[in-house]
Amino acid sequence: MVGGQKRRGLKQFQRDFYAHNAAASKAVSNNTNEAPQHTRNVQQHKHSSFEAGPSGRLNVSSSYYTVPNSPGKRRRGESEVPLDTAELNFSILDDFSDNLQSDTPELGEVLRLWRSDVDLFLEEFLRLEGRGDYFQGVCVCGEEAAIYRCQDCHGCELFCHLCMIHIHERHPLHRMERWDGISFYSVTLKSMGICLQLGHASGVQCINPLSAHNDDFVIIDYNGIYEVGLDFCGCAYAEPHIIQLLRVRLFPATTVDPKTAATFRSLEYFQMLSFESKVSAFEFYKMAARLTDNTRIHIPKDRYETLLCMMQEWRFIKQMKRAGQGHHPDSIGATKPGACAVLCPACPHAGKNLPDGWESAPSEIRPRFLYALFLAIDANFHLARRNVSSDIVDPGLNRGYAFFVEEQAYKGFIGSHERAVQELSSCSSHNAVNLADSRVSHGLAATGAGTIDCARHNFKWPCSVGDLQKGERYLNMDYLFFSSMQSSSEISALNISYDIACQWSKHLWTRMSAFPHEYHIKHDQKSITFLVPKFHLPAHVAKCQSNFSFNFIKGVGRTDGEAPERGWADINPITTSTCEMGPGLRRDTLDDHFNDWNWKKICAMGSIFHRKYNFTLIEVQERVDDLINFEASLAADELAEWRKDVEAWEADRSQPNPFEGRAMMTMTQAAVRLALSMAEAAEIERGNNMSLHDDISPSVSISSGLELEDQQLNVQKGKILQRMNTLHRRIDTWAQVQLLYMPGVSHLRSPDDIATETKAHNISLFLPSSLPQRVPCDDHLLQHEWELREAQAYNTLNDLRAVLNLRYHLYKYKDTFIQGQRANTRANGIINNAEHRIDALSLKYSTARDALLNLAARLGKTDDWERSLKPLDKQRDAVPLKHDDGRTVGQQSISWIWKTSGFNSNELGLQDSLRVEWCKARARAHRWEEEVQLLQEEMRHIIAFLDWQAGWWDLQGPRHAFNSLQAEEGALAYAQCQANLRRQMVIHIKSIGEDDEGKYII
Repeated sequence: MVGGQKRRGLKQFQRDFYAHNAAASKAVSNNTNEAPQHTRNVQQHKHSSFEAGPSGRLNVSSSYYTVPNSPGKRRRGESEVPLDTAELNFSILDDFSDNLQSDTPELGEVLRLWRSDVDLFLEEFLRLEGRGDYFQGVCVCGEEAAIYRCQDCHGCELFCHLCMIHIHERHPLHRMERWDGISFYSVTLKSMGICLQLGHASGVQCINPLSAHNDDFVIIDYNGIYEVGLDFCGCAYAEPHIIQLLRVRLFPATTVDPKTAATFRSLEYFQMLSFESKVSAFEFYKMAARLTDNTRIHIPKDRYETLLCMMQEWRFIKQMKRAGQGHHPDSIGATKPGACAVLCPACPHAGKNLPDGWESAPSEIRPRFLYALFLAIDANFHLARRNVSSDIVDPGLNRGYAFFVEEQAYKGFIGSHERAVQELSSCSSHNAVNLADSRVSHGLAATGAGTIDCARHNFKWPCSVGDLQKGERYLNMDYLFFSSMQSSSEISALNISYDIACQWSKHLWTRMSAFPHEYHIKHDQKSITFLVPKFHLPAHVAKCQSNFSFNFIKGVGRTDGEAPERGWADINPITTSTCEMGPGLRRDTLDDHFNDWNWKKICAMGSIFHRKYNFTLIEVQERVDDLINFEASLAADELAEWRKDVEAWEADRSQPNPFEGRAMMTMTQAAVRLALSMAEAAEIERGNNMSLHDDISPSVSISSGLELEDQQLNVQKGKILQRMNTLHRRIDTWAQVQLLYMPGVSHLRSPDDIATETKAHNISLFLPSSLPQRVPCDDHLLQHEWELREAQAYNTLNDLRAVLNLRYHLYKYKDTFIQGQRANTRANGIINNAEHRIDALSLKYSTARDALLNLAARLGKTDDWERSLKPLDKQRDAVPLKHDDGRTVGQQSISWIWKTSGFNSNELGLQDSLRVEWCKARARAHRWEEEVQLLQEEMRHIIAFLDWQAGWWDLQGPRHAFNSLQAEEGALAYAQCQANLRRQMVIHIKSIGEDDEGKYII
């Protein structure tokens, strides 16, 4: 309430203040005006006359006249009498901060204020449909009636036919309107007699003009499609027609006898629009056509296919220009693979942004991980292409110059190894591996695309994108990986992220032998680490989760490996148009979009890195403090031993993995049943047969009781009559055997109780754990149930963890890939089944733990077992690893269910759990410390790369020998402009990272 009053008070003060200023300015104007007093309330108008001179140029003369100041022309709220400043209340400013600009009005308030003036807006819109203030009828030249006005010129002034032609000699694409006495209607400049003369300066007539073919020339602009009168220069020394068009910023549709062109601004407008909104060329063309005529009465000639061709050529020329190929002595013909790709300046590039001697510097001075290259591999099946056109009809203009690999070599290699069989996954059932050869490809020329990205900065990597003919086969992904590495062969440390890295990396170097020699990597001379992205890792088996985790591997900082997924979110919207394109146009279009994606990342790097760095400084301190507090509670000798183990593994990963438990024995119900059976067999051999039934031993009796208890819970959920009848009969049979081993149950349950109970799940089984203290029970039976219950609890926790992970990934998969009501309904059904399973497992665990509590009291057990089997709160504890309000593994505190993996037989098990948790805490602290170092080094990389690039552009200007001084001047100007741009970016990035004293801190 107080804040609203302050805002209203401030707005009142602002209105008074501005009104005072306006009145003061008016008073000063009137007092200093040398004109007579009676002229203070008049307006001065400018009158321009246009006359054609002897040379054909338009001469303009101006004169001024005055008219009375109409009250209707006074601004709203303007006072006729100067405002007395004494009326202003300045005291309210005491309640406001000095920064008044931060108190902006809310959207709702703006709309309410506007709503009060909506009639004024509507009136002005209608007023613009007429002649407005220009109804005098005679043009400013005084010769003819003023009946024409331009929709694109500033203002709404009317001119005569001749004046309008003179004014628009330089604006042949403006839209005209003619007044017919009642209303305006559209006319074209061509119908008014305006002709665009090429080859000469504006206003100069050619002595030998050549009209366009059939006087039928169409120009596509960003706001319409125009039929124009156009003459080429036919003089003796005239340039070719396409050059005449290009020199007035018109892009010809063909190089021979062009009849269509597009303005440079329209092509650039569409290119930028497609980058930001992913609009298709068809939608852009339809927009231009509707702006030309929104009634479809006068439909412009169809030039859609022509626009597609021009846009593809425009993208290619702009790409070559930005890459400096126009400055190369051999021009476009010398373009190397990947030369037109916008590179990541933060990644290491030998000879560009790495310090001298980086490869031989001692690791104590310059840690090697600071110069490691992080790559992420992934496939995107949204980037499918229908089986339309072919490489012969649409070969494209790029030949591996940017991101897509050279198509002929790629398809030739894939075709020659088509019969290669891919081994199945030995990890989880990865569809990317097992279904790589069986993905549905009917009607598709490409089922998707594979790519290699910069894993830390989310840049597409040069020569790293290729179409997938079936699924995500090793053959395709190997080719893209080896191709991408050709531009980074000098980097000695590689961190490669792939969601199936555990399988893909197994025989990678063996498969490399099938590739041409130029694709081979000297892997024995490099430090290569394979990792699995953090989001995908929980879907792997436990062994992979510890061996391929970004959280545990030294030297990777806080990289998550999920960069490709973020890039797909930007490119996926354009797939609705690229899926219908020919192969060449699609590749050229995607190359252009990938380049724009990389460029936008460069432009935002200064602020992104500064924000990351500040956040990392906070996190690293928290993680280091956590580690220090943890280590303070540990014994120094144990800590030294653990540190030795983890450092040994970091140096040689063939050593035992310290992040895996060693003293933990996995307990299962099957293992316990087998152990009890073996113990009973040993007792029989010694002559101690305790069995009172020929087929059912005491341990089997208890085990069967637990199975019946589990079935009671399941039947209660299912409510299936047939299952209830079957269970009823099984309980009746088991109860008869139970009386042999537990005769005291007869006092608790009569034989008729089972027969008369209609609901099987309501029958009390009276297992040893549920017996009252007054009912005697053999200690052997109590011990049997204890061991089986303990195994049941651990089994249930294992199942619960698996279902929690499943549910987590089901939600992520649904949010990412599921679309449509039917698919969402089915997905929700699967998720609901997982939810019911979690409820059932939570109940089963709680039942087992309650039984253990009762048994512990009767057997005199200590409370050591409760350290592992804690009470389960479903809302708080039954959560996936990635929980805690979205905090990542590197930040979160983990639920106890993820720290209990088996049965601790003694104190050694507890110590082993502590060791694993200390290793994880140490890894978290070290990863954040590495992230600080990586961010600092990457910022140095960025600045060094931009400085190198500026120097490179300085050298490009004079490299190419042009045929004209004008082209040479343009090349020098462009090179200098690009060099200056990089230097400005360096200054901007440094300014973002400066401290209060102007010192660059990152």
